[in-house]
Amino acid sequence: MTRIFSGIKPTGHLTLGNYLGALRRWVEVDQHQADALFSVVDLHALTVEHDPARVRRLSRQAATLMLAAGLDPELCTVFVQSHVDEHARLSYLLECTATDGELRRMIQYKEKAAQARVAGQSVRLSLLTYPVLMAADILAYGTDEVPVGDDQAQHVELTRDLAVRFNQRYGHTFTVPKATHPPVAARVMDLQDPTSKMGKSHESGAGIVYLLDEADVVRKKIMRAVTDSGREVEYDREGKPGIANLLEVLAACEGGNPIELAGVYESYGALKKDTAEAVVELLRPVRERHAELAADPGRVDEVLRKGAERARGMARPRVDAAYQAIGLLPG
Repeated sequence: MTRIFSGIKPTGHLTLGNYLGALRRWVEVDQHQADALFSVVDLHALTVEHDPARVRRLSRQAATLMLAAGLDPELCTVFVQSHVDEHARLSYLLECTATDGELRRMIQYKEKAAQARVAGQSVRLSLLTYPVLMAADILAYGTDEVPVGDDQAQHVELTRDLAVRFNQRYGHTFTVPKATHPPVAARVMDLQDPTSKMGKSHESGAGIVYLLDEADVVRKKIMRAVTDSGREVEYDREGKPGIANLLEVLAACEGGNPIELAGVYESYGALKKDTAEAVVELLRPVRERHAELAADPGRVDEVLRKGAERARGMARPRVDAAYQAIGLLPG
């Protein structure tokens, strides 16, 4: 059975983009067709300035939402990254395999480091090296496929390079994984800036639909979405990014085709209204299930404890083998 690994970073409240681009596919496809591991990758949240209490709160919320969305602990492994020591253990070995140059070429490092400097902040070393930790997340489990958005494809390529290099230098140890990309709505854009991805850590939430937003809030945000010049509803990613984004969201919610949907509407207002209602109905069961689980935190803790045990059992033999292969004495 194909093994997949994917994770969510607890740097903000999960969004419609997280759901349509990742979570829903995990629930509807991946956990049924693969030996799947899904992790709250909390160590990755430490690469920038952060509030420890907020990281803990968002980590729990993310795990609860993953379960509320429909991940079934009987079908897949759900756990928190920092609960499995093998991630950090393997990360150092891969740092000894990676080069400074290839990490400095990472697009996200360049962008985030530049933002930090503009804000007058120092750049943490972990911001440079976190793609290696991401590689460790993947390689520790013998992962075959990594479902990611386009913005993470470069990191999966680095993971492949490190696996090949380690295997060539020290003997075959790691499976070389490949990135897979969801076919629909993999990249939901900000409603106020449809040229930018709907991110969960933006300062302003006006263009972001969060999974736990109340129905009226969802409707208000979508009805206020930025649209484009002209009045004709057509699917044109370059020329009409605002309308294209709404059509893609509606298509993803209802299983339609954005190009065909464009022919149904004669006004932007009608498209916004239908998109808003589709999103509200899509997220309603997730919010209701989240409320149930949040009221019983012990249940979530038990799922995460068992998930970490299972993940540890999968990762430890391979990481131990890597330690031996690279030249370290067995403990």
